[in-house]
Amino acid sequence: MSAYPDAPGHRGVDTSVAAAVALSPALGRLQSMALHAIRAAGLRGLTADELAATLGMSRWSIQPRTSELKRKGLIRDSGQRRANVTGKDAIVWVAVSPGGSL
Repeated sequence: MSAYPDAPGHRGVDTSVAAAVALSPALGRLQSMALHAIRAAGLRGLTADELAATLGMSRWSIQPRTSELKRKGLIRDSGQRRANVTGKDAIVWVAVSPGGSL
């Protein structure tokens, strides 16, 4: 298995490792879908909740992809915050252009 962020992260607990192994085949597709949606949002960006809603997926399935994409340098924290479903401030993610900025 590859290393994070090219493979799902886990906590070294058997159930967490099993979940990471099960997700591995879909990881590239999920990261690609997330990156495409964030790029399409432009400067407005997307929170993890907004990203999940845009993709019609569970927040718990898609939010880890933002951490992976950030680690890969493909998205960044815009500095903006919007309320998530619980009413708390959430990071608004924007895409990083190949030159290093949006």
